[in-house]
Amino acid sequence: MPPYLLGLRLSGRRVLVVGGGRVAQRRIPALLAAGADVVLVAPEVTPSLEGLIDDGRVTWLQREYERGDCAGAWLVQAVSDDGKVNAAVAAEAENARVWCVRADDADASAAWTPASGQVGETTVGVLAGGDPRRAAGIRDAVVDGLRDATLEARHSRHKPTGVALVGGGPGDPALITVRGRQLLAQADVVVTDRLAPRELLDELPADVEVIDAAKIPYGRTVTQERINDYLVEHARQGRFVVRLKGGDPFVFGRGAEEVLHCAKHGIPVTVVPGVTSAVAAPAAAGIPVTHRGVAQDFHVVSAHIAPDTPASTVDWAALGRSEGTLVLLMAVERMSLIADTLMRYGRSSDTPVAVVQDGTLPGQRALTATLGTVVDEMAAAGVRPPAIVVVGDVVNVAREIDMIRADMGRDP
Repeated sequence: MPPYLLGLRLSGRRVLVVGGGRVAQRRIPALLAAGADVVLVAPEVTPSLEGLIDDGRVTWLQREYERGDCAGAWLVQAVSDDGKVNAAVAAEAENARVWCVRADDADASAAWTPASGQVGETTVGVLAGGDPRRAAGIRDAVVDGLRDATLEARHSRHKPTGVALVGGGPGDPALITVRGRQLLAQADVVVTDRLAPRELLDELPADVEVIDAAKIPYGRTVTQERINDYLVEHARQGRFVVRLKGGDPFVFGRGAEEVLHCAKHGIPVTVVPGVTSAVAAPAAAGIPVTHRGVAQDFHVVSAHIAPDTPASTVDWAALGRSEGTLVLLMAVERMSLIADTLMRYGRSSDTPVAVVQDGTLPGQRALTATLGTVVDEMAAAGVRPPAIVVVGDVVNVAREIDMIRADMGRDP
């Protein structure tokens, strides 16, 4: 007979787990996530379980199973390495009319634990006739579909409202967050940036309105005020609006301005952080922004305002004296002045510099130079925005990695 699937609400209810090995290590965190009051009976436990015990999240009876341990339990998990112990636990639970799951013998188990997964408010549970590997494979396929929104029902009872401010990541569409992808799939209107992962827009249903709010350097642009108006106008019409931005919306993305504007007009906003290109682009080129013994701090600087401009709030003198890593965004057009400024305030002309163009995208390319030569190198290579400039000795770490890899590829 097929099993009867049921979602148990275990908050505040006692659950007995007998056995402290790897199976218990997998199942106890899920029980805790459901709010269960977990009592663990085992003479020994894994280090991971010991951490949960030390945190006070699990009550540990450090001994062998004893008859009577099932008393007061709403659910029992018999997961010890001893089949006889599991059989005894299951027999006691059966006599007490308490559901018991045996990890060692599916046929003898009164209940089965499904292969489960959580995506947002949706819980997936799969049983496959007692075959845990097949159940896990089906579970993974369904969960992956929900995470990448291919199985997401765009209109549901819990359809989002207002505006979602979604950080799309550094460019590669695979680097958007799971939550961002889910909300994008439910959008009625998408207001997108030039640097947002535009490949994702092709996956949207035909009835989704896409508004191009690109701000092209030294070219066509949509004012921030008009973007703010788009968000409020469409949200007031009852449409769910996703503001899709490149990188992270709160890292030089003017995201807070959009949140403030919506808040002033009573529009709820959900903020979904994104992977910022300030860290991702160097990483994609093999450059760590920090490295033990080399740099224990890094500074992310917006260089859209030149150092000699009164409107600049950057302390370039301090950055010149610093030995930390500098990550410069929007610096391509002003690199000559920036390099001169940093050298004037103390950075050596020999300081390593890397420039990463189109980081994480198929056309990514990188060049290395020094602070004294980087301007000429960029001009010779035809570097154009978007590009990230990294200044500091961490660039040499990337070179060292490349040299080791090259040596490993050579014949002895």
